[in-house]
Amino acid sequence: MRANLDVAQKLGIPNLICFSGDREGKSDEEGIANTIEGLRIVAKDAEKAGVTLVMELLNYKDHTDYQCDRTAWGVEVIKAVDSPRVKLLYDVYHMQRMEGEIIKNIRDNAEHFAHYHTAGNPGRNDLNAEQEIYYPAVARAIANTGYSGWGGHEFTTKNDPVEALREAFEACSV
Repeated sequence: MRANLDVAQKLGIPNLICFSGDREGKSDEEGIANTIEGLRIVAKDAEKAGVTLVMELLNYKDHTDYQCDRTAWGVEVIKAVDSPRVKLLYDVYHMQRMEGEIIKNIRDNAEHFAHYHTAGNPGRNDLNAEQEIYYPAVARAIANTGYSGWGGHEFTTKNDPVEALREAFEACSV
């Protein structure tokens, strides 16, 4: 991770994605403690580099055994690490699959999020009217938190890629 922080710093990359790891039979409490310990080891390096480590929230349905699979789990870790350079990557698709209440979770926890990912659900496809997440409202909720960074579209299109990106841009423009 330190080598990647150096590369990110040299290239002016503001965020570096990281992961909690898998449960491997550990309880939530043990996983939280281990993740806090691991992130604390590199938090000062991230602060010195001016790069934010963003631990991605993923769903265990697509990523079997992954630990950081709920907003509350991730927020508990971030609060305990207590570094301005260790935050969460809130993946809207994954959290819709895990817990729903996307807008509420964004509003309640925005201070702990440093990046967002999008994809349609079901299927991790286009951000269009064929999926269940209403991205105009999600994008407004994100904007209303004061977030001004980039978001990443992480979907596999079922349509023309240029058209899919146009739809995603329109859905997330506020």
